[in-house]
Amino acid sequence: MGHHYIVETCIECGACAGTCPVKAVSVEGDHHHIDEQQCIDCGTCEQVCPVGAIKVRGARR
Repeated sequence: MGHHYIVETCIECGACAGTCPVKAVSVEGDHHHIDEQQCIDCGTCEQVCPVGAIKVRGARR
């Protein structure tokens, strides 16, 4: 499985959470979390981020 990193450039838009097909991304206030157990490594969260704040390393895409 891949490893996800949310970096400081996050603008808290919620695009990642709104497009995750398995709802592995959650947003609580200004904190985003990617549930590595639930994530299917599709890369959608990384692709939709308008500021490139999510980086996926080692994904099976």
